[in-house]
Amino acid sequence: MFNLSGKIALVTGASQGIGEVIAKELASQGATVVCGSLAFTEEDLKRVVAEIQGAGGKADYVLLNMAEGDTVRAAVTTVVERHGGLHILVNNAGITKDKLLIQMKEEEWDAVLNINLKGAFLATQAVAKPMMKQRWGRIINIASVVGQMGNAGQANYVSAKAGLIGLTKTTGRELASRNITCNAVAPGYIATAMTDKLSDEVKESFNKQIPLGRMGTPADIASAVCFLASEEAGYITGCTIPVNGGMLMP
Repeated sequence: MFNLSGKIALVTGASQGIGEVIAKELASQGATVVCGSLAFTEEDLKRVVAEIQGAGGKADYVLLNMAEGDTVRAAVTTVVERHGGLHILVNNAGITKDKLLIQMKEEEWDAVLNINLKGAFLATQAVAKPMMKQRWGRIINIASVVGQMGNAGQANYVSAKAGLIGLTKTTGRELASRNITCNAVAPGYIATAMTDKLSDEVKESFNKQIPLGRMGTPADIASAVCFLASEEAGYITGCTIPVNGGMLMP
């Protein structure tokens, strides 16, 4: 689809779900992909790396905690030292702690904002220097349709994703002169292991909200990421690409 040969990519939250599929798709387009996640996911990271390598791709992994700047900066340094550069960052790592606004605890707010928004800031800040030095970079943030439209019971998650869209715009403006773009992908309802557990009635209610009549797949998100990581997307920055089946048409 797109030629990413010679590019080094770091994908956070790559041990499962959308992050895993993004990592595999980037590798299939020729990138060397470094999968990043928490220490307790190391066995899953090893599995993802082995599957990429088994398919003929190039992959590695690093351990990091998106809420802790020291580990994020150390992971970026490790990637650059091992692979000689870092061209693509995908800020995918995220958590949810859903609860109605009046019931949400301060620590539940902080936990989600720290991983989903602060973590993306930390990683973006860490990769900026090597990208500026090489005068080429692609930063891709995984936002959400709920960051654009709101969602009851997710004040923390929605705020983080809306903030991520703002971070995308500012990063795009600040780094454009160094040939570094920053864009976001905003998924709608995506079919994952989590949604597989939902009843058929709930799934049908989701589908009725979507003009294309189905939930998206992780591959739909990965395709958008690969485009934004490519040379073909070199004149796009500060944008949020909706991948939601028409659920929201901004």
